[in-house]
Amino acid sequence: MKQPRLNLYTINMKYIRNLSHVDSHVFSVSPQVGKDTRPFLGVIVVCDKKQYCVPLSSPKPKHSKMKNDIDFSKVFSSDDKLIGVLNFNNMIPVNNRVITKMDLKIHPHDSASTKHYKNLVVDQLTFCQKNQDAIVRKANKLYRLIIQNKARSLIKRRCCKFAKLEKALSRFSGSNG
Repeated sequence: MKQPRLNLYTINMKYIRNLSHVDSHVFSVSPQVGKDTRPFLGVIVVCDKKQYCVPLSSPKPKHSKMKNDIDFSKVFSSDDKLIGVLNFNNMIPVNNRVITKMDLKIHPHDSASTKHYKNLVVDQLTFCQKNQDAIVRKANKLYRLIIQNKARSLIKRRCCKFAKLEKALSRFSGSNG
C-alpha cells in the first residue's frame, strides 16, 4: 500500500467506542467523559501495509514542556506557535469504512467558531504535509517497536496495543460492512 499525501480524517464514533473497550489507551469519545462532541481527528499513515490514524490533539499546557519523542510530536504554525500535537502512541488501525475525509472548506453558513476551527486544522495539516516523511517514519518506527515487542517498557505502557486493535478492526468491519 502506497503512502498517500497526508490529509485530515475523522473516525467513525461507533468504531472508536468499540476500540476503547478493547484498549483503554484509545482516546475516549464517550459522553460520560464529556468528550462526545470532540471528533477523533488525525492523519492517516501506512504502517506495514496497514492504515493507521495518528490522532491530532489541541495543545495543553503540559505539551509546551514536553520534548518530541518516538511517540509524540509537536505541531507548529508558520510563525512557530504550538498549535497541536500528534500522539503516535495513540494511533489506531483504520480502513476506508471507518474514516471520513474532513471538509476543510469554509462555507458561507459556517459559524465564526467553525471558521476558526477549520483555519486552525488547515494550519495543522500544512505542518503535517510539510513534515510528512518524518511523520510517516516515526509512525512506522514506533509501530515496528511495539509489534516486535522491542520498545522500552515506558513506551509500551503509553502505547495502544496495535495487534489487538488490528483484530478489533477486522471484527468491526466484518460485522458492520
